[in-house]
Amino acid sequence: MIKLGIIGCGNMGGAMLRQLLKAGIFAPEEVIISDKNPGLRTQLKNDLGVNVTYQNTEAAAAPTLLLAVKPQFIREVGAEIAETIRPDALVISIVAGYDLNMLHGLLKNDKAHIIRVMPNTPAMVGEGVLAACRGQFVTDEEWARGMRMLSCMGMAEEMPERLMDAVTGLSGSSPAYVFLFLEALADAGVRAGLPRATAQRFAAQTVLGSAKLALETGKHPGELKDMVTSPAGTTIEGVAALEKDGFRYAVMEAVDASVQKSKSFHQ
Repeated sequence: MIKLGIIGCGNMGGAMLRQLLKAGIFAPEEVIISDKNPGLRTQLKNDLGVNVTYQNTEAAAAPTLLLAVKPQFIREVGAEIAETIRPDALVISIVAGYDLNMLHGLLKNDKAHIIRVMPNTPAMVGEGVLAACRGQFVTDEEWARGMRMLSCMGMAEEMPERLMDAVTGLSGSSPAYVFLFLEALADAGVRAGLPRATAQRFAAQTVLGSAKLALETGKHPGELKDMVTSPAGTTIEGVAALEKDGFRYAVMEAVDASVQKSKSFHQ
């Protein structure tokens, strides 16, 4: 019996599928995925044992539907599946920039049960941030079910819709900024004489460990920074260089640019 349909199984949709199966929330035979890429359909069927189809309407008939298509394709997909979705189906959307009102319009159902989610790519390894906005017609049981699904992918938290653009700019987009920083750290290590593999491994573990230290201690980042910066030491020289080059301001501007782009989708 099919319990979950997924439309769009690219990087994020595929990652979420794998985490849901890994957590045992759904069995492979309970899932049907629809994707226009025949090679991807074959791979997912062979690797994971899920049902596959090229017909979006087949996946849309499931009692729980995950919309994981890119924003530029959602209008076409919405027009295709609007008449197929069950009135009592739970629809979970990770389509960036599309708010609840827009999703209701796309599905031609003002009372559709929709949870809007902004995930990020670390969900691929079960360490994501997944901010969820609850539509007004989502029942308590559906909300609990949706949050159980999201929680297997990382940190899942409810968020008012008015803050979803901010979430998009911060956790949704910032893995790219972290990877840029990680690449720069590794390049600096190579410049200083470290082998490339060692530099990349040390840089990645340092970012991972620093993030874990912040989460587990609950200390302000400034306080944790001060724990490393000894008077007249090596670290404070590096901090001074970052400040001179506007590091913190550049990060804030990057997040704000992403926030503004997200807002532009529904203005």
